[in-house]
Amino acid sequence: MQYHYKNHLSDFKDWAQKEHSQDWLLYGKNLGNYLSLDETSLSNGELYTILTNKAANGKKGSIVAIVKGTKAVDVIEVLNEIPVERRNMVKEVTVDMAGSMNLIAKKCFPKTEIVTDRFHVQKLASEAVQEERIRLRWEIIEEENKAIEEARKNEKTYKPELLSNGDTHRQLLARGRYLLFKSKAKWTARQIERAEILFDLYPTIEKAYNFSQGLSHIFRNNTNKDVARLKLAHWYNKVDNSEFKSFNTIARSVKLHYETILNYFNNRSTNASAESFNAKIKEFRASFRGVRDVKFFLYRLTKLYA
Repeated sequence: MQYHYKNHLSDFKDWAQKEHSQDWLLYGKNLGNYLSLDETSLSNGELYTILTNKAANGKKGSIVAIVKGTKAVDVIEVLNEIPVERRNMVKEVTVDMAGSMNLIAKKCFPKTEIVTDRFHVQKLASEAVQEERIRLRWEIIEEENKAIEEARKNEKTYKPELLSNGDTHRQLLARGRYLLFKSKAKWTARQIERAEILFDLYPTIEKAYNFSQGLSHIFRNNTNKDVARLKLAHWYNKVDNSEFKSFNTIARSVKLHYETILNYFNNRSTNASAESFNAKIKEFRASFRGVRDVKFFLYRLTKLYA
């Protein structure tokens, strides 16, 4: 059925962008005032940079450009095909924390406001918390392995220490993963109990968790950019003085993207529309049961969304 549609029913053979479709696609007419720039994988881990128009709400007219790869120079070359007068009309572009995405936005839309997606910033903080939990878990596993070996040498049975909630130390660090992603207000009774034990035994996890939640609190509870600027500076100083390696790395990333992160507080814009569109692409890819013919896949995709 797909073969019949491709070769007889559709206008795929006469598609104007067919020749270069595997490398780039451009629909300048879909350019809007508010854009999202992101990357996605179509097949075999091959990345494509996608520029979408937020005003289309993930429907027809969403796709402005699709460019193979993530090299800024390649994407800039394609987007510069759109007349500069039209590109200067763009008011806002949301991006992740990748340097290439920032460079593309700056070069192609010099008069626009660039917004670093808050969820990418928060994701880094969450990953730092989990990194500390995983580090400690590996230490406990190593200690447990040594204790088991020692027990065997002495012809004894090793019994791990049970904590007050019934977890072993190893289980506590494994099961504590889920509660560390959530704010305290959303913890269940069991998670509250587990968190109290976890933070009492491993204070560095509590420290990391508080840093992460402090950053989330700034994004959630501030609408004034100047107030957010001050609070973000205080958060940065706390992290900087803590000498917490993982969070010092995040603090440096925040410092490098300081102004574009603060631009979030102008309109509270995020890259959620780009993430949603990526989900649509994955769903479309699943309906194809994979992507064997990239050109035809892109043809079908742009028929729906460009």
